[in-house]
Amino acid sequence: MVDVADLADDVRVGKRAAISRAITLIESSRADHRAEARELLGLLTPHAGGAVRVGVSGVPGVGKSTFIEALGMHLVEEGHRVGVLAVDPSSVRTGGSVLGDKTRMSRLAVSPDAYIRPSPSAGTLGGVARATSQAMTVLEAAGFDVVLIETVGVGQSEITVAGMVDTFLFLTIARTGDQLQGIKKGILEISDVVAVNKADGERVQEAEATSKDLAGALRMVYAGGTGWVPPVLTCSALEGTGIDTVWSRIIRHREFLGRKGLHEKRAQQQLDFTWALVRDELDQRLRTDPRVAAMRAEIREAVLSGEMPAATAADRILEAYDS
Repeated sequence: MVDVADLADDVRVGKRAAISRAITLIESSRADHRAEARELLGLLTPHAGGAVRVGVSGVPGVGKSTFIEALGMHLVEEGHRVGVLAVDPSSVRTGGSVLGDKTRMSRLAVSPDAYIRPSPSAGTLGGVARATSQAMTVLEAAGFDVVLIETVGVGQSEITVAGMVDTFLFLTIARTGDQLQGIKKGILEISDVVAVNKADGERVQEAEATSKDLAGALRMVYAGGTGWVPPVLTCSALEGTGIDTVWSRIIRHREFLGRKGLHEKRAQQQLDFTWALVRDELDQRLRTDPRVAAMRAEIREAVLSGEMPAATAADRILEAYDS
């Protein structure tokens, strides 16, 4: 049994061991742990919400880890306390996480004002997102005033992370016009700030040209509107140049939202998260239901052999669960 009140007190004073224990409790799928996690979050939530929440995504090979470390070290030097979390869909399949190897951010990992946590290896992307969002509550209650959430891989994880942060930062690298067409339109639509990384050495001019092309494309997308138009910047995480400018634009986006806009955005995120929690809980119950388990092998064989259509199989599973 966990003494939830004591654990909450230790988290609030920033004890690192307590922070790790709290997040481990939140990530657990055991029924008793989930009940204790809900109690813990009830105690911590009034002390959370004060951090700047930033999602960071990027194209493969963009140098995301190097960038996050550079930004994290810049913020620590500015007097911030920085938490780094990840949403890694591959952890659903492999049970591991690329962020598990903290040597990717070796300087930030040893900073007393930073905390890096691997992606949870939950059973579903929804489970990973639930645990990550609740881990953010723990970090905020512990006094971390900036939380960076990294998306690992591409696809649905980026949409998921955009739904739990204040500002979504998309990283890309210098590329030709044809390659720019390959950047998914949906990613640009959820981005609040875009940065062209690796603007160093011989690639500075190429990065600046990419930045201008992307900025022009975004202006066309947002033409005629009165909302925020994502700025496109250049930076070099390797050399540490332009990192401060990226951070200033993140803050400017937050200021553009204003207190009312930020409150409304987070309130809508909480409503969306509520339904995500319902879906995740129903998924857990379906997976652990003994009546469903009893027919799982039979259904699997029938579907794989082609004897039973997927729709019929789904109906049979739900009938067993509802019975």
